[in-house]
Amino acid sequence: MKTCLFGGTFDPPHFGHLIVAQTIFEAEHFDKIVFIPAHTPPHKKGKKISSLELRLEMLKIAIKDNPNFEISDIEIKRGGVSYSLETVRDYKEQTKLSRDELFYLIGSDSLKQFHAWENPEAILKECQLIVAIRPGFRPSDIPNWILAKVQFANIPRIEISSSQIRTRWIEDKTIRYMVTQPVWKFINENNIY
Repeated sequence: MKTCLFGGTFDPPHFGHLIVAQTIFEAEHFDKIVFIPAHTPPHKKGKKISSLELRLEMLKIAIKDNPNFEISDIEIKRGGVSYSLETVRDYKEQTKLSRDELFYLIGSDSLKQFHAWENPEAILKECQLIVAIRPGFRPSDIPNWILAKVQFANIPRIEISSSQIRTRWIEDKTIRYMVTQPVWKFINENNIY
């Protein structure tokens, strides 16, 4: 079963996440996209993020009508800092997928930092890295040992970020066309930001 893991904080999940996931699903003929909300993102230590319960609920609301998407609570159950290598290995063990069947989706902005992730060489051995290219990306910024082992995906360029959404909400500006209506309602009802 050709599966793509899509990890993140999802605070909140937005149309950018959904469009990228659906586009990758169709372009690469995946059987499913598995969203994996981070327990504690390693790159956000010390930064304020919404509670795990709220992030998980928003993600459930955002993807509930798409049969191609599912959520794994693998990082939530493991607790602590969410390292991609542990997630990939745990997921492979649970599902018995081979390296050829398992993909890990990141954005090209994350690829710039990939060499500094926890054991990046092992990640590349355990699964196939698929990279969604974002504006401003230059392959020359990436070490060759990484470039040789990643697959690039041509996707629509959607410039929406969760931090931008949170800032707009705090400034009492609309986020109407950035998140689904049910997610907007949940944010509003729970006064998340």
